[in-house]
Amino acid sequence: MAKALSSMFFKSLQSTRTSASSVSGPFVQYGMRFSTGVPSDPDTHDDFKPTNKLENSDITLKDIVEQDVKENHVMIYMKGDPEQPRCGFSSLAVRVLSEYRVPIHSRNILEDPELKNAVKAYSMWPTFPQIFINGEFIGGSDIILNMHQNGELKEKIKATSSE
Repeated sequence: MAKALSSMFFKSLQSTRTSASSVSGPFVQYGMRFSTGVPSDPDTHDDFKPTNKLENSDITLKDIVEQDVKENHVMIYMKGDPEQPRCGFSSLAVRVLSEYRVPIHSRNILEDPELKNAVKAYSMWPTFPQIFINGEFIGGSDIILNMHQNGELKEKIKATSSE
């Protein structure tokens, strides 16, 4: 009896999983109701509706990336932030850069997929993290680790701090 009940339970979970991934809009999974759509209820308060902060502005994401790179001597676009990296490559990049005790400015690409795409287009580099030093695109964590190990990163950072 218990075996038959558990079998029915797992079959219903499995069918819920497959149907939930292919359906847009509300769906039920593990007994909970989820929605994949944006609320269109006219009674929803404006504070809870999704917004695009750049929508009514002349500033583009490309402008933001250019400004970040230009105004910050060490700029890293990463998953998470320097205090709490959300991937091993971002963590490695922060650890390497922290060795030089320079201010590290960052943006979390996980918070804004459009920013992520704008950074990729700006640098013409597909992966993250992306590190810019003194306005120049350097690369990812593997590149700065290599530069750190052979002394090139120290020279690049030194040139940055002397300006």
